[in-house]
Amino acid sequence: MKEPQIRPARLSDVEAMAGLLDQLFQIERDFTPDRGTQIAGLKALLEGSATVLVLESEGRVQGMVTLQTLISTASGGPVGLIEDLVIDQALRGKGYGETLLEAVLARSKELGHLRVQLLADKSNPGALRFYGRLGFYALNLIALRYEE
Repeated sequence: MKEPQIRPARLSDVEAMAGLLDQLFQIERDFTPDRGTQIAGLKALLEGSATVLVLESEGRVQGMVTLQTLISTASGGPVGLIEDLVIDQALRGKGYGETLLEAVLARSKELGHLRVQLLADKSNPGALRFYGRLGFYALNLIALRYEE
């Protein structure tokens, strides 16, 4: 098997990325997979200023991650928000998640982000260990959501 490559996502990748989000949202209790909603969100990210990277192996998208820029008054400038880091179940545990995360952190540095943050499901100990091993740590803040 040829070594997977990381590249910027294209609109033609949206269906495959939505499939990956299906896998991710099966794990995260706060989200429900909805193919149409995920496709709309992915297209908006790709048509906007977000960074969306994919891991391609054997001609198929088998991993993805998104990075958006926010302005933080606490940091006094741009910060990065990482979302949707997911590797296809068949490739998990082979180091590809770390490779994809390192690539998006490098992009965050290029963009001049003063810090990077992400959300992780507190009931997913594997993800928490993964992020902790790579230098991420828990804050005292909690995520709150409002929807109409």
